[in-house]
Amino acid sequence: MTPITSVEGRRLALSNLDKVLYPETGFTKGEVLHYYATVAGPLLAHIHNRPVSFLRYPDGPEGQLFFTKNPPPGTPAWVKTVRVPRSEDQNAEQVIISDLPSLVWAANLVVEFHTHQWPADSPGIADRLVLDLDPGPPATVVECCAAALWLRERLAADGLHAYPKTSGSKGLHLAAPLEPTPSEQVSAYAKQLAQEAESELPELVVHRMAKALRPGKVFVDHSQNAAAKTTAAPYTLRARSRPAVSAPVSWPEVEACTRPEDLVFLADDIPPRLARDGDLFGPLADPGLARPLPRTGGRRAVR
Repeated sequence: MTPITSVEGRRLALSNLDKVLYPETGFTKGEVLHYYATVAGPLLAHIHNRPVSFLRYPDGPEGQLFFTKNPPPGTPAWVKTVRVPRSEDQNAEQVIISDLPSLVWAANLVVEFHTHQWPADSPGIADRLVLDLDPGPPATVVECCAAALWLRERLAADGLHAYPKTSGSKGLHLAAPLEPTPSEQVSAYAKQLAQEAESELPELVVHRMAKALRPGKVFVDHSQNAAAKTTAAPYTLRARSRPAVSAPVSWPEVEACTRPEDLVFLADDIPPRLARDGDLFGPLADPGLARPLPRTGGRRAVR
């Protein structure tokens, strides 16, 4: 029998709560729901007013994975949706996760949360810049941290403050709050940064996705700034062998990273981190900390 629960006045049917989704640790679907309810405050702050895409993995990371931007079948009428441009002459509906009932409903579908870099009321006008640092084996997040430290200083030279988080997989994400800027301008600037990083750190960084270029190096993926692209949200669980989280981290943690395990955070690690450090990604949700994108294409790279 499917249990029915009430979340802030909304009735929700929660299914298969004892189902093990992460066999390596025995983490169940009920624990997934509990995790999302526990981190609802900061998670909702970061996905607020942003169309959400879902990577669904209802049978766990080893089962079928499918990515969806459209509202899933059976989406309750009270879950907010918004019209989003998909092309010049086509719009589509996407979900907005605006409250705890919507979050629990979505979590019951077993999802990763992914968002654009722009809010729902300004499609294609980004308010953050994102760089996805993806290591090519045998490189790991340790090499990503080295690249991130260079990029931090490079962004600072242009007046931008970067905030790091783990990808929840093998890499690292950097995000910087921006004054509203067309996505194509942010994309061009991000590509320039990636090219500069490769020029300054040729043994460490590549800016192109070609797999032949990537072994042992960090791919600085600038493409997620394109208006149509999305990035894993802060605090989302990932479809990996363990319940790993895309977790905000401090710069001292990045500086101190010497082993890949140093920057692996599972669901149970996050509530104590929030209690100790607060939301390390909080500045991304503060419009007062947004800075303008450099108009001139940036300053000379910091050495």
